[in-house]
Amino acid sequence: MVGHSRRTGPVSASRALRACAAVWALALLALPHLAAAQVVDVQLVLAIDVSRSVDYNEAKLQRDGYVNAFRDPALIKVLLGGRYGQVGVTYLEWSTRGMANVVAPWTLIASPQDALAFAATLDRNELGPGQRTSISSAIDMGASLFLISGFRSDRRVIDISGDGPNNDGGNVALSRDDAVARGITINGLPILNDDGGAGTLPDLDVYYRECVIGGPGSFVIAAENFRSFSQAILRKLILEVADITPPGGYEFIAQPKVRLAQAGPYAGAGQFLQKYAPACDVGERRTNQPQQFPRFGP
Repeated sequence: MVGHSRRTGPVSASRALRACAAVWALALLALPHLAAAQVVDVQLVLAIDVSRSVDYNEAKLQRDGYVNAFRDPALIKVLLGGRYGQVGVTYLEWSTRGMANVVAPWTLIASPQDALAFAATLDRNELGPGQRTSISSAIDMGASLFLISGFRSDRRVIDISGDGPNNDGGNVALSRDDAVARGITINGLPILNDDGGAGTLPDLDVYYRECVIGGPGSFVIAAENFRSFSQAILRKLILEVADITPPGGYEFIAQPKVRLAQAGPYAGAGQFLQKYAPACDVGERRTNQPQQFPRFGP
């Protein structure tokens, strides 16, 4: 599905159901043998937004960020440095409710060669465009994938990255709460790509902090734009695989294009300007009632 075009019509329920069935079939075909579940340090679901607000070049920057991260010696060292010396990871791209593509099925990373092979899988698979932004569906799908991973671990983490709020599917906070109740941690990497459209949001980092992340040690790292993504995702993967949470769930990274979500824009001397968390249904309201948000209308 490589290309610059974007579908503009609504996704039918039957198409969504067929897509879900296809995702499950792909995942099941690639499962490790369930009867011999391997113990790993962490099971990690990487869930990446490819909705309409993410154009082809931006989607490629995201994918390349993960490819480069799994080739980076610093991340490889952390992946292999835990108690068991191995992790389980899968990678899916999501958009509208029920629309997801498992780009890389559950994979055991127990050597540098495994990490490089995982990166190669990401690198050779095509990019697929989407429509709306259903973070709730991505969380639900991610939580379900743990049931068929073929791995066992004390920690299970869903890593959500995207450039806009939930505007399709169920309430994102309810999906978050359901996953957390199952013992799953959700971390977030919002891309601060507000362009005034209905698919993006000012202060998206605060929205992620209040409405998306949850569970023990959860945190948010915000990328100022798509070109910051590669730096941000490497930092985030190292922290979550190593089970390190920055104090208070954030820290300031002394690089001009990458920062962790905080109370507001950095004002110097450890101070942040005030930012305000939007309601968790702001994405749905902005999409379905654009007249209430003149700036964000068509």
